[in-house]
Amino acid sequence: MASYQYIYTMKDLSKSYPGRDILKGVYLSFLPGAKIGVVGLNGAGKSTLLKIMAGVDTEFSGEAFAAKGAKVGYLPQEPQLDKDLTVGENVEMALKETKDILNRFNEVSGRLGEDLSDDEMNDLYAEMGDLQEQIDAVDGWSLDRQVEIAMDALRCPPADSPVDSLSGGEKRRVALCRLLLEKPEMLLLDEPTNHLD
Repeated sequence: MASYQYIYTMKDLSKSYPGRDILKGVYLSFLPGAKIGVVGLNGAGKSTLLKIMAGVDTEFSGEAFAAKGAKVGYLPQEPQLDKDLTVGENVEMALKETKDILNRFNEVSGRLGEDLSDDEMNDLYAEMGDLQEQIDAVDGWSLDRQVEIAMDALRCPPADSPVDSLSGGEKRRVALCRLLLEKPEMLLLDEPTNHLD
């Protein structure tokens, strides 16, 4: 995790639509580990503020930036899931990079049984060593178990469930599960309890 004084900073931020100021002259600085709630009436600009912080909305004046190296995770009011994937596949998207490294490790391992030159064999062993270090660094060997624990903790539907059969609350839990597995340093949740029992 990166080391910084403020995880997020806004300086004189303003956002307007024709005939209406949504945000005006906002100054904010958040320390790492802070838990902040944004409260206001409907239409007061809460979602707009979060979209700016997430980097989704870039049309504003002033400054708004996360600390260098800080990973920002954002759960919108209506999270989007890939309807062509199952619940489990949507959740696993959070760990795609690790899954790709594991797949490459398995490919390299499979090639070790081939008839290769000494140089080719040495190159494969070197790549395997690099891949193993990357997998060890993120506890990638237990990837399936991490997904299972997270899905169970958030009471997600079965992994093989189609996304288009889910209720609003189930979709929200699946999206939140995926987001938490990404392990962001800053987590932005817009109406996090919508549709949840």
